[in-house]
Amino acid sequence: MYMARRILLACLACFWFQFIFSQSMSDDQVVRYVMEQQEKGKDQQYIVSQLLQKGVTVDQLRRIRNKYEAEQKQPGALDLTGTTQAKSGTSRLRTNKEKTLDERQKRNGYMIRSQREIKDGEDKTLKNQQLNEEIGFMDIDSLIYYRNYFKEDDRQVFGRNIFNNEMLTFEPSMNIPTPANYRLGAGDAVIIDVWGASQTTFEGTVSPDGTVTIEGVGPLTLAGMTVKEANDYVKKQLGRFYSNSNITLTVGETRSIQVQVMGEVMVPGTYTLSALSSAFNALYAAGGISEIGTLRDIKVFRQGRVVSTIDVYDYILNGNTKGDIRLADNDVIVVGPYECLVNIRGKVKRPMFYEMKEDESVSRILDYAGGFAGDAYADNVRLIRKSGREYSVYTVGEFEMNGFLLKDGDSLYVDSIIPRFSNMAEIRGAVFHPGQYQMDGSIKTVRQLIKAADGLREDAFLKRAVMHRQKEDLTMEALSVDVEGIMDGTVADIPLRKNDVLFIPSSLDMKGERTLTIDGEVNFPGVYQYADNTTIEDLVLQAGGLTEAASMAKVDVFRRIKNPDAVTDDEKLSETYSFSLRDGLVMGDGQDFHLQPYDEVFVRKSPAYSEQRNVKISGEVNFSGSYAMDNKNYRLSDLVKAAGGLSSLAYAKGARLQRKLTDEEKKQREVAMKAAQIQLYEESMRSEKTFDMARADSIQNLKLDLGDTYPVAINLEKAMRNPGSVDDVLLREGDELQIPQFSNTVKISGDVMYPISINYEKGKSLKYYIKRAGGYADRAHKSRVYAVYMNGAVEQLGRRSAKAIQPGCEIVVPSKPQKTKMTTAEMMTIGTSTASIATMIATLVNIFK
Repeated sequence: MYMARRILLACLACFWFQFIFSQSMSDDQVVRYVMEQQEKGKDQQYIVSQLLQKGVTVDQLRRIRNKYEAEQKQPGALDLTGTTQAKSGTSRLRTNKEKTLDERQKRNGYMIRSQREIKDGEDKTLKNQQLNEEIGFMDIDSLIYYRNYFKEDDRQVFGRNIFNNEMLTFEPSMNIPTPANYRLGAGDAVIIDVWGASQTTFEGTVSPDGTVTIEGVGPLTLAGMTVKEANDYVKKQLGRFYSNSNITLTVGETRSIQVQVMGEVMVPGTYTLSALSSAFNALYAAGGISEIGTLRDIKVFRQGRVVSTIDVYDYILNGNTKGDIRLADNDVIVVGPYECLVNIRGKVKRPMFYEMKEDESVSRILDYAGGFAGDAYADNVRLIRKSGREYSVYTVGEFEMNGFLLKDGDSLYVDSIIPRFSNMAEIRGAVFHPGQYQMDGSIKTVRQLIKAADGLREDAFLKRAVMHRQKEDLTMEALSVDVEGIMDGTVADIPLRKNDVLFIPSSLDMKGERTLTIDGEVNFPGVYQYADNTTIEDLVLQAGGLTEAASMAKVDVFRRIKNPDAVTDDEKLSETYSFSLRDGLVMGDGQDFHLQPYDEVFVRKSPAYSEQRNVKISGEVNFSGSYAMDNKNYRLSDLVKAAGGLSSLAYAKGARLQRKLTDEEKKQREVAMKAAQIQLYEESMRSEKTFDMARADSIQNLKLDLGDTYPVAINLEKAMRNPGSVDDVLLREGDELQIPQFSNTVKISGDVMYPISINYEKGKSLKYYIKRAGGYADRAHKSRVYAVYMNGAVEQLGRRSAKAIQPGCEIVVPSKPQKTKMTTAEMMTIGTSTASIATMIATLVNIFK
């Protein structure tokens, strides 16, 4: 029984971990995996099956493809394609005849996309087909791109990216003067110009048998000649027919040659290039050198023998293009693996890997690395080398670097100099030029160090300074220094040691930043710097003077309680002083009152000061507009009276009052909105439903729709009839009273068959108006019908509601909430989950019987 339980739990755990880890491949891991499997020779179907097992989806591959295509569209993206231009006739301008990368891929068979079919006769599933389609975008171009992208920072080898750097191009320059040593061959277009006594031009192309046929002259054999030799030969042959004329031969469109690039390049194969192409052009077309390819010993073979050996470092560092010869048809470029790769790190200008030759030493790799950095320790270099089963470390001294030869796998490290000083003393604090100073013949003591710093500042605290000194064991000790005694000669001067740090405190710093604070009815309240003998009037002037609302009767000063000798707490927190002002001057005992550090001054607002408070009236009054309230008990009737009374068309019963939200009311609304959202979230969690974002957004939209004003239900008719009564509402700043014209209609809206406005009929019930709107709709909530009146009031309507329906009101029929049914997918999910749980429970029960 116990063993059965353990087996079951182990199986469940394996299934769970397999499920978890099958979902954990990132986009980068997918691309790396495809690249690795392709390099191992795995076909596409195998890769697809493995990706399926690892949990990779079609959407994920599609996302990777989109990312790759977006990268390719960016300016400067890796582009190994050449251009092929169609030509018509013979042109004096040349074009690059190098084949595009796509053509090379199709010809050489380097496509990652596999053409193998499944041999067991089974059909591919839709998912396999989709994965095959999505993974097919990773052709050689993208393989080169991703290989560079992922391995760019793994191991940086100096010079390796020169032929696949997106900022460099090695395409041959076609429209340059033809080199004099260029040898003509089949396919070259030649142009012969004759001018002088005769004027004509002959154009032709060297035929496969090496000749160019000139009309009236016959065939001329030019293949194998240099341009100079061909020019002399043509002059001699045509000179017999065109005496006293000048004759020149130029080369137009050059022929194409085929070159093989083999070995350790990104895309080895046969390439069609221009006859003007060099070895560098071919290496560029092949995508550059691979990770294990050599940069120091690239060979060019012609007819079975080596005609050139290329050292890319010689080109990069010295600009030497001697080995970059012009290629001929059927040349073979072979890039072998490197023989010696050495890493140098630390304090050099170009720390990275370098390919070295057998006879190159430590001094040579230092040259390649740009030499020592400014803070390098150049006396020796630390070298680590593999020696049999272990590593060995070598310390290569300055005079051994030229003769110490390097081996493959060596790693060098250049240390930095020791981060400390051999002759430095430092002074900080209250001197005119604090900093580090050289200890020499003129600076050996504390007194000399202070003088070198241009002397003491006026705020220097002379009674005691501190000097930190490093002991022999590198621990620190503090020495007390009597600066005043040393400077006036009454105390012996102190000799300095290296790395001494003298700190002279400032009396101002010891007191802290002393400030005064003024607030209240001044133009620029805030914190100001303290100065001795500052009065209240001085601080008021610094703060821009008093505002017009300032009270002259009361100015308060609050002062800290400072008792450094106290040993118990005191209930009193501050001292308070009150003064009166006249013409900006303190009266009475305050005339001799001086402020102390950290005092706080408060200028009070006059209780009788009040700014104008405006209200607005619009609509059917004689003089609409804004009016200033002349007292704190300003009411509706006062505003109507000030506006000249109501007009003859005014409908007082429908008057509406709009009121602005105060800052406090806005805060209350924010709290209410947040509470509603929290409640919605808690309800969703309790009911195990997804958080209803639509409802949450509706709460936010409701806040936006409310704006900064809200209606106040009033009865202006009663207010005008009984001024000063409860119905005569008190107004406040920003209120707007809107008085409409009389409206003899009733609007019916909401869940009715046909929302409409109809004439008001006195004494008619709700049923009458609903009937005129076509009756209730299917989802009408009949028991929740309500009326919205012109004055902003709202009232629910019952069956006997004839009196409640008034002219100008709106009858609103709300809808019942719609019940959402469970979808088929949800029911299937619940059913599947229930069945799975039931099966598992049954299995457990059977095992544990």
